[in-house]
Amino acid sequence: MAVRQTELRPLGKSVGRKEDPRFIRGKGRYLDDISLPGMLYMCLVRSPYAHARIKSIDTSAALQAPGVKLVITGEDLAAMNLAWMPTMANDQQMVLATGKVLFQYQEVAAVIAETREQAEDAAQLVYVEYEPLPVVVDPFKALESDAPILREDREQKSNLIFHWEAGDKEATEELFRNAPVVVKQDVRFPRVHPSPLEPCGCIADYNSATGKLTWYVTSQAPHAHRTVLSLVSGLPEHQIRVISPDVGGGFGNKVPVYPGYVCAIVASLKLGKPVKWIETRTENTTSTGFARDYHMTAEIAAEEDGRVLALRVKTIADHGAFDAAADPSKFPAGLFSIVTGSYDFKEAFVEVDGVYTNKAPGGVAYRCSFRVTEAAYLIERVMDVLARRVGVDPAELRRRNFIRKEQFPYKSPTGWTYDSGDYEKTLALALEKIGYEQLRKEQAEKRARGELMGIGISTFTEVVGAGPSHTFDIMGIKMFDSAQIRVHPTGKVIARLGVRHQGQGHETTFAQIIAEELGLSTDDVIVEEGDTDTAPYGLGTYASRSTPTAGGAAALCARRIREKAKKIAAHLLEVGEDDVVFDGVGFSAKGLASRTVTMKDIAFAAYTNVPEGMEPGLEATYYYDPPNLTFPHGAYIAVVDIDKGTGAVKVRRFLAVDDCGTVINPMIVEGQVHGGLTEGFAIAFMQDIPFDEDGNCLATNWMDYLVPTALDTPKWETDRTVTPSPHHPIGAKGVGESPNVGSPAAFVNAVVDALAPLGVEHIDMPIYPWKVWKILREHGVTE
Repeated sequence: MAVRQTELRPLGKSVGRKEDPRFIRGKGRYLDDISLPGMLYMCLVRSPYAHARIKSIDTSAALQAPGVKLVITGEDLAAMNLAWMPTMANDQQMVLATGKVLFQYQEVAAVIAETREQAEDAAQLVYVEYEPLPVVVDPFKALESDAPILREDREQKSNLIFHWEAGDKEATEELFRNAPVVVKQDVRFPRVHPSPLEPCGCIADYNSATGKLTWYVTSQAPHAHRTVLSLVSGLPEHQIRVISPDVGGGFGNKVPVYPGYVCAIVASLKLGKPVKWIETRTENTTSTGFARDYHMTAEIAAEEDGRVLALRVKTIADHGAFDAAADPSKFPAGLFSIVTGSYDFKEAFVEVDGVYTNKAPGGVAYRCSFRVTEAAYLIERVMDVLARRVGVDPAELRRRNFIRKEQFPYKSPTGWTYDSGDYEKTLALALEKIGYEQLRKEQAEKRARGELMGIGISTFTEVVGAGPSHTFDIMGIKMFDSAQIRVHPTGKVIARLGVRHQGQGHETTFAQIIAEELGLSTDDVIVEEGDTDTAPYGLGTYASRSTPTAGGAAALCARRIREKAKKIAAHLLEVGEDDVVFDGVGFSAKGLASRTVTMKDIAFAAYTNVPEGMEPGLEATYYYDPPNLTFPHGAYIAVVDIDKGTGAVKVRRFLAVDDCGTVINPMIVEGQVHGGLTEGFAIAFMQDIPFDEDGNCLATNWMDYLVPTALDTPKWETDRTVTPSPHHPIGAKGVGESPNVGSPAAFVNAVVDALAPLGVEHIDMPIYPWKVWKILREHGVTE
């Protein structure tokens, strides 16, 4: 068990989380803990149809209901030029439906009342007359020439949102034409939902006397949200204060701007009172940012011994009714070009078509960096298909094709420059730790007895740290991040950062980085985030970007302070600045270790005894623009047994060996890995959001959309290798996304491996027991 760390040099130690005491005592402050004087409550009226024209909306009965103060419709917003809002993906989205609705549960009207119950009751009295229209839920059918055009507001009369590609098409085709072996696999990554414990919500509080809007919101990106609000509302940015209190999970779900946010702000502006809106679980599951929903086809051209030559990928991406994906502007398919994974392909060509359908919009980076999970799953599945085709063990096939450590920095055929990695070392550790050879022997023995045992491998490379401004922006805003550090006279430190945690342990992680850089204890450092009036501008926490970007900013900001501290140390030690050395604990005169001053000595002097001409104080601000992304990797192995009578899959063992570069806090990394693996397990075996042909969502709550409990979840085994990033100030790469990125392929590969003797080459997720049972029955294995 980790203990509270008060020693110096905290980097790499399992320092107890500074934020945990308030959480485990129930003292966290979440959105619904906030109550303001005179606060009103908002409820949204939603469409029961997936596609229908709105013939009329009658709000008169609702307006007469007890406690009701206001009802807003799309026409009301249109009169204010607020009927549409920009999305993060440079599309536009209806705030409240006007003309027609485009997905079931779309927002149609907002009711504001004195209590939440009054608002909910009155919402039932809003009468909307609909004329149903043909529904399109299949993205392939949406691209057919006779498909109904869903977005009549667009100049382009097609359901195609974008066509995006990467790599060299001609060079790839040439290699395919001459390849001895070509394999192909169609794969679907189902529509899933991040499902944070706390749904989305906000409190809008407009003060007509000061003209200032204070907006409390469950946000992963408070500054970006403030900028979007300013663009939508016309309120100047300095008159908007966004406060993101403790956030009960995000996983990408709390990056987009949702219609409820805009409606609550409009209501507060019109009524001059604070207005609270918090989703129900069904609203969160059906109408906020989903993830995945990619239909993918991969082909590999290879030599007869399995050495890969080229990769060809075609993908149809279902983005729902509006392209509200929180992707960087330059990459409408996110980072799908990482699909070449850990392997040294000579060439690759990737195509993705984004498509409108009558489903809820979103497409968020659910614990992955903008579609990396889909890409990693695809390549790891098709590598197993190749292994089976050429008759090479899947571990050996991967080893033959790895990018070698001496090839880094490695330029991928789709244009990314991988920073560092040692894939063979990581896989070797995983194979040894799980006892791979012995497991294969056991599998052979079980197969001889007719038992079904599978071993699945996934050796993935991720790309995280969205931040290099030369490559990344959202709505044109460059994706740097920031830190501001102030050292008080007693040596106590307050650090403010532009990111916003949702449980990741930022208050501890960043304190460790800063304390390490300044020669202080983590107990001396307090970290604050989530208030745009105090924190420097940043792009938020998602896509494993906090440590690669804000962590870099924190380290370099602290070093800027250390530079000034060194000058003060020289003054106190009465030596030249070049004769002062910092050993991580204090500053001493070169060759005279006994003449030492600590950072606390220097902090006091910074306010009382600075060298002549020096500005007093000890603080700095740093905006860090990373030179490149970071590329963590891992080797995961799953071992499963399948019950022939029921089709149930038991995950007997799961080992995750991660390499996330420099580890700041092993305990926090371990927690991130456990959480991500649990989510990956859920996606592989339990989760999907299906729709019927009328566009009705068939998974609207946690009875239908399953969330794994402790009883469902396997025991996780973990280990790590360390390959520091050469360009990051402390060598850290980020880890939060890796387990979700790497684990689905390991699970599915294991199940397919178990069923391989039956000739099975692929099963789409989620692998429900009935799917396996059906296969077993088709092959006469079970009745």
